[in-house]
Amino acid sequence: MELIQAEIIKERLDSGITVHLVDVRQPEEHADFNIGGILLPLGQIQQMAIDDIEHLRNEEVICYCRSGQRSMQAAMLLESMGFSQVKNLVGGMLGWESLYGR
Repeated sequence: MELIQAEIIKERLDSGITVHLVDVRQPEEHADFNIGGILLPLGQIQQMAIDDIEHLRNEEVICYCRSGQRSMQAAMLLESMGFSQVKNLVGGMLGWESLYGR
């Protein structure tokens, strides 16, 4: 698992580059504020309920959560399930908000 900075993701999004984001927070956190990621809470990943992202197995997948801790767990789990290019957003949504707001 690699780490990725918010600045890199923001640059890609602003340039129209396809970015596969996976939000591993809870539904209420996602509804409050998100950056366009597929909602797949950590608990579902732990239960291997990953049908929503199965097609991304060989693509770059960027996980994020509130602070980066849950997404780090999720990224490690996805790697163990055979996902080949998993990255974790450094600082999570807290870091994103400090740079770009909501």
